[in-house]
Amino acid sequence: MRGPAAGVGGRRVAWAMVLLGGAAFVALAVLLVPWQPVPGGRPPPVADTDVLTAGELARAEEFVRTARLLGWSSLAVSLAVSALLGFTSLGTRLLGRLRLPWPLTVVGLVAGVLLLGRLATLPLGLLNHRHRVGAGLSTQSTGAWLVDVAKGVGLGIVVTSIALLVLVGCARRWRTWWPAVAGALAAGLVVVGSFVYPVLVEPLFNDFTPLEDGPLREQILGVAEAEEVVVDDVLVADASRRTTTLNAYVSGFGSTRRVVVYDTLLESQPDDQIVSVVAHELAHASYDDVVTGTLLGAAGSVAGVGLLALVLGSARVRRRAGVRGASDPRVVALVLALAAVGGVASSPVQSTISRQIEARADVAALTATGDAAAFVELQRALCRRSLCDPTPPAWSQLWFGSHPTAVERVALARRISRR
Repeated sequence: MRGPAAGVGGRRVAWAMVLLGGAAFVALAVLLVPWQPVPGGRPPPVADTDVLTAGELARAEEFVRTARLLGWSSLAVSLAVSALLGFTSLGTRLLGRLRLPWPLTVVGLVAGVLLLGRLATLPLGLLNHRHRVGAGLSTQSTGAWLVDVAKGVGLGIVVTSIALLVLVGCARRWRTWWPAVAGALAAGLVVVGSFVYPVLVEPLFNDFTPLEDGPLREQILGVAEAEEVVVDDVLVADASRRTTTLNAYVSGFGSTRRVVVYDTLLESQPDDQIVSVVAHELAHASYDDVVTGTLLGAAGSVAGVGLLALVLGSARVRRRAGVRGASDPRVVALVLALAAVGGVASSPVQSTISRQIEARADVAALTATGDAAAFVELQRALCRRSLCDPTPPAWSQLWFGSHPTAVERVALARRISRR
């Protein structure tokens, strides 16, 4: 067993990773993120009554009020459990007196921490599920929902165990240089994870079939050609077994990249609106937005490992958590607690970047289709189906809003249509 990172040398390496990862993140953000995605600047948002009727707004506000309360409460409980396990010695004692090889200790503690965290938020999650069922947004039975929860926990245990095994293994092997090695490997894991996600993870939750030949497919391929995107296929996800909401997305890159639409979208919306949403996703593919997100995530992970090493270098932190350092396999709960806090703290940065990228995709879709009316009707349908709040609180949009609001997107469409 090796102790914490070696004194001054270890801190220098940690600081180097923070500076290197941070500089790479800033450089990539400056070069790849569209900070002025709307020609002429963003127009002022339209009124919420331009998106939903008064009755629809009242229903959405009633739904969102409860959904936000449950969501924020769940986040608070999750953070509290993470802090209790990670910032005290409770997390190191989850396996009791068991003496296991260090890799099994890491995996066992990962499983214990994640299971406890999910069990703590399960009542709130179940209430939120029932709330969505009652509002007509979810079609899942409670049993099917619990199966999805179990799949998510299992996947989380596998992915998190891999990351923690790499971290602890590096700290045990390279006492001084482990932040550099672990940071590089973490960045590599982000890239690999993004690449394999569509083929390894998505099939765990949905079945996919190619979009049938016909006029709609031909229109989509025509838009793809206009956006200079090579599309081998457009896939349809059987989302209706879980939800009534409408969606489409692009995931993966290179040979794993694919454009996916929900079957709920195909079954309920006219072709012009389907083409509009697919044009938006094709814009993401055209600009390699998944690659952009992956590179930013990789750079962020390098800086994150450096920050983690600096925190673990504090004797006070180690003493409170009851661990000897990153090489101690019992460090799992502390690392996960720090990651949870860091994730929430960095959410405004992630969300701001996401909104810029989404706005650029909206502009590209409107330009490619030339059909602002279909885009506007699509935004209304998306908001109506999901019971969205077209005017969320500013702080909530800053912290958690990954897309422009519905009132902003409708205003953008009207601006583009007048060009």
